[in-house]
Amino acid sequence: MPVHRIFLGTYTKNESRGIYTVTLDSQTGALSTPLLVAETPNPAWITFSPDKKSLYAIHESQAQAVGYAVDGTDGRLTPLPRSPLADVKSPPPSHLAVDASGRTLLAANYGEGYVAAIAIGADGELSAPNVIRHEGSSMDPKRQEKPHVHSVTLSPDNRHVIVGDLGVDKIFSYALDAAAAQLSPANPPFVRTAPGAGPRHFKFGGDGRHAYAINELNNTVTAYAYDAKNGALTSRASVSTLPSDVTIPNTTAEIRVHPNGKFVYGSNRGHDSLVLFAVDSASGALTFVEAVSSGGKTPRNFALSPDGAWLVCGHQDSGGLTVFNVHPSTGRLTPTNATARLPMCVCILFYD
Repeated sequence: MPVHRIFLGTYTKNESRGIYTVTLDSQTGALSTPLLVAETPNPAWITFSPDKKSLYAIHESQAQAVGYAVDGTDGRLTPLPRSPLADVKSPPPSHLAVDASGRTLLAANYGEGYVAAIAIGADGELSAPNVIRHEGSSMDPKRQEKPHVHSVTLSPDNRHVIVGDLGVDKIFSYALDAAAAQLSPANPPFVRTAPGAGPRHFKFGGDGRHAYAINELNNTVTAYAYDAKNGALTSRASVSTLPSDVTIPNTTAEIRVHPNGKFVYGSNRGHDSLVLFAVDSASGALTFVEAVSSGGKTPRNFALSPDGAWLVCGHQDSGGLTVFNVHPSTGRLTPTNATARLPMCVCILFYD
């Protein structure tokens, strides 16, 4: 294809006004000028339905999200019917995902410490959330004084939802009933991380048997073995996201797995870098390869193109997007001159 279309979520505390779209030239990596396609407050996480005909953005209300119909040709977004709960102010979630059937939206609510399953109607309207609240705390008195649910990730077979809770140092497994938009604890219901790790985002490896969590507070990525039968995770080794000589304050943010399954990437905020790990195909273990400058300040989010040839990074504090070429056999990142200006861009979502 000549171009990739990308949707961008932002914080609207600065000049940004909502959800934007850009195109990326698949030959050169050049970006078009960002175009506003939906004006909405702080759409800091956006996600597609499985058929990509709908896009959902987090929303500061009891509805947890609002939906849009997607025009893939020009990136236009048309609001879907809104839940009445969208008019009831409430702390927003931090992360969303739609299950493979397109019937359930999952939301991770960081501020309120719960995971929610929300039925999606035939017209895209969202029902009232079915909520499971977490309990507990961990060792960091400022960041782990209570549950802080940070991410929701569907298993490859769509039978389980993996939920990272930064506040209690646990990664939960829930069985999903997509038809009823209900979650129930798996057996075992969770795996503990290292004390003070602060699990943030989670991704499955290319084989579906291994998975990876990026830990925001102790700057590591932990590998897990995954049992698809019961949704159980078994912790393996953790590796640092930082070069050994780095001592500056840092927290991690996003984690992504290359489409070929051979590489895992993470982002560092403070060190302001993107880190690359090589994946051992047999064990799923990670080996640190390199950390390169992200090209801006506070790389909260980044994403790989579906063909794995490009990586686009968004910067919360300096604003703007940077583009890297991905080496097909080593996974190493080469910065390009391609940039686009967009204040407080915090979510990158490739359409194609």
